[in-house]
Amino acid sequence: MPGYQTKCETVTVGGKDYQIRSLLDQMQFADPDGEAERAGISSATWPLFGLLWPSARVLAQLMDTFDLAGKRVLEIGAGLALASMVVHRREGDATATDWHPLSPVFLKENLLLNQLSPMKYQRGNWAGENPELGLFDLIIGSDVLYERQQPEQLAHFIDTHAAPVAQIIIIDPDRGNRVGFCRAMAGLGYQFTMQRAPGTLENGTHYKGRILRFTRPLAA
Repeated sequence: MPGYQTKCETVTVGGKDYQIRSLLDQMQFADPDGEAERAGISSATWPLFGLLWPSARVLAQLMDTFDLAGKRVLEIGAGLALASMVVHRREGDATATDWHPLSPVFLKENLLLNQLSPMKYQRGNWAGENPELGLFDLIIGSDVLYERQQPEQLAHFIDTHAAPVAQIIIIDPDRGNRVGFCRAMAGLGYQFTMQRAPGTLENGTHYKGRILRFTRPLAA
């Protein structure tokens, strides 16, 4: 037994079904070797990676029709990496990254569940150096601004790994840290637009949030 319980749910994206293994609920926790604790992940935040959040569904739907031609795509704070799987299924060049030690384990299992080939994954540290990660033409993320220190850290992480002509798309469920993140990105020279996300998810539930899009002036 892994020490935590899971469930399997079906998510429909662009008319295609994805079988997603996730944690049963927010009460799950297992860190027998202390790996998550050493990474600074508390018992309260431990299960967040393993839940299928509404913003991830919005991002996955967006990636189902996005122009991926010639783009290296990086999903930050990927968690269960649904959006990366959508890009991968469309034969896009996707790399998922997260800080949680179990994120790649769940990604591998979900790729197998959906009969998809292995895809690229790298552990990403927003507050540190990631020399092997490289540069990307499209950087995406969903619900990644839930802690106070994250706006500045994430903005600099994105700037470090954005290609000279890059697009950044963040789905945010109207969290208070959004304003600080947009300010940090503007300070790094990015232009941005913001629009309301669709109010209804593919499963019929209500969603309240925004789509944030950032570009360097050269990309514009």
